[in-house]
Amino acid sequence: MLNALEVFTTVIVGLMVGVEFSVAFVMNRIFNALPEDSGQLARAHGGRMLGALMPFWYIGSLVLSAVWAVAGWGHSGTGLVVIAAVLLIVSVLMSILLLVPINNRGKTWTPENRPADWKEQMSRWDRYHYVRVGVIVAAFAFLVTALV
Repeated sequence: MLNALEVFTTVIVGLMVGVEFSVAFVMNRIFNALPEDSGQLARAHGGRMLGALMPFWYIGSLVLSAVWAVAGWGHSGTGLVVIAAVLLIVSVLMSILLLVPINNRGKTWTPENRPADWKEQMSRWDRYHYVRVGVIVAAFAFLVTALV
């Protein structure tokens, strides 16, 4: 049963990393290259769509990692799982404190109501997101290493 939990947790976190990596390095670059207001509208839609899903994915990944750490206590690799869980806590805190406030504003913007500094705010979100992606990639790497 522990093996199934380990694999399931690693897959769930890996998929989350893939989505967030894609947002950072593919989707947002595509959105930024769209003409006129299309990029801002695409980011707003993405913020609404992923903003509804990602809290469950981040918290779920953290809970799964914590359950793995507790269930596997005393087994080899548990320390790595604890480190991964701590990194996932950092990613959740970053999300709540830094990214979600910007996302909550951005997902309501239209070309008619967006603030003058909307590009600066999106750029700040991108910078925070790059750091968060690095944090969750590290968490994923620790989980994968714990499997070995």
